[in-house]
Amino acid sequence: MPIAVSALGDEPRGAVAPLISCLGTSYPGAPMYLDVLFPGAPAVDIAGLAYDNRAVGPRDLFFCVRGFTRDGHDFAPDAVARGAAALVVDHLLDVDIPQVVVSDVRQVMAPTAAAFYGNPTATLDLVGVTGTNGKTTTAHLTRSLLEADGRRTGLLGTVKSVIAGTEFEVVRTTPEAIDLQRSFRAMLDGGDVACVMEVSSHALELRRVDDSEFAAAVFTNLTQDHLDFHATMEDYFQAKRRLFTEVGARRAVLNLDDPYGARLATDPGLAAPVTFALEHAGATYRADDLHTGLSGSRFTLHSPDGVAELSSPLRGRFNVYNVLGAFAAARALGVPFDSAVAAVEHAGQVPGRFETVEEGQPFAVLVDYAHTPDSLENVLAAARELTGARLHVVFGAGGDRDRGKRPLMGEIAARLADRVIVTSDNPRSEDPEAIIAEILAGITRPVEHDADRRAAIQNAIAAAGDGDVVVIAGKGHEQGQEFADGRKIPFDDVAVAREALRGVA
Repeated sequence: MPIAVSALGDEPRGAVAPLISCLGTSYPGAPMYLDVLFPGAPAVDIAGLAYDNRAVGPRDLFFCVRGFTRDGHDFAPDAVARGAAALVVDHLLDVDIPQVVVSDVRQVMAPTAAAFYGNPTATLDLVGVTGTNGKTTTAHLTRSLLEADGRRTGLLGTVKSVIAGTEFEVVRTTPEAIDLQRSFRAMLDGGDVACVMEVSSHALELRRVDDSEFAAAVFTNLTQDHLDFHATMEDYFQAKRRLFTEVGARRAVLNLDDPYGARLATDPGLAAPVTFALEHAGATYRADDLHTGLSGSRFTLHSPDGVAELSSPLRGRFNVYNVLGAFAAARALGVPFDSAVAAVEHAGQVPGRFETVEEGQPFAVLVDYAHTPDSLENVLAAARELTGARLHVVFGAGGDRDRGKRPLMGEIAARLADRVIVTSDNPRSEDPEAIIAEILAGITRPVEHDADRRAAIQNAIAAAGDGDVVVIAGKGHEQGQEFADGRKIPFDDVAVAREALRGVA
């Protein structure tokens, strides 16, 4: 991208620290001169990068990113007051420090961060997992298979992040570009040799993963979600497609049973993709003779390395797709076939993903993150296979998100479950009762509804009988419930269910 440079505040090179003179050879905390990052810019010493003015430290380069509700340019004076050494802007501001003027601040943030932190993914084996459903489980499984092969592997995901063996709380599924490259650098410096990360469509659209080198990328599936952000399903697909085409991955791993995965497999921009499936006979990795129950799943794997019998503690047909995607990604990175087969058996459940809650009760309780029509249908179909008795479901829909999926989820729940309790999820700024009404619009038979999620869960568990299955869907691993004005109260579906079970077991 052409870069115009303002020379305001230009200073000669100082001797404040040794110059790391070549792009791509920086290290965390090491200074780099601005003209190394942006040739032609003033020779100003840069100690770090920031996009949030509240995080600016002395000698940082501050990116004035335009967001959906706020403009980073408005916070430039505060960044300067906090010690910023220079700004990246899309128009000159009335501040007396150097400014690099670009046409799109967000677009240059990822390549600048990759350069500043020494292009860590040139060394770190990076696996990206994208899709609507299954990202978290597939990412956790892939990490387990890599670690079983003796490769210490970082994780960036929805449930947790693991960097150099230390767990961190998650702010967003895919971090902003600066945080992302800083994390990759910390992984390398801390002894990780690989990283598995979930890659959201938002991150791809907003260019957070640009200039990250992916050793492999997995496509799980694409179903309706995020249409509050993407105008159409085609726009949603094109955002996901960027990971495999524009960003690029050395190996593409695709679900051939998914229509969008099959479409990607024929994309002229992809060379020899690896595919997986349960139904498509031509897939590189295929499963058949599937048996699934509360104890897990068993199936026969057909692969280029031969046929093997696999056992997984994960339940449900949808989880077999996740196992296949992870297996294919691990093999693409050179994990031996026999090691991967053995590791699948020990790769356990992920918090909030078809997670069992057990307190000695004579029925099953499962907590799952399912919050889209397709994921709810998959989870309820899998739960139905686990019982010859009644299937109960408690679910809602998030506020300030795609409203079109609400009646679809209602129809699915009423069709597949014997007992339905529609409740509140994360209402955010919306009226919980209004969200429930939109879900009920898709239901043509009498069902129960209660905006009090705790009461709804307690009600479902209290009425469950021997051999029944109770599914609590929508929030999964989440530890809070979000209301208007950003208010968040502690709430954990697993903990609430366990508390209710102790009262009935």
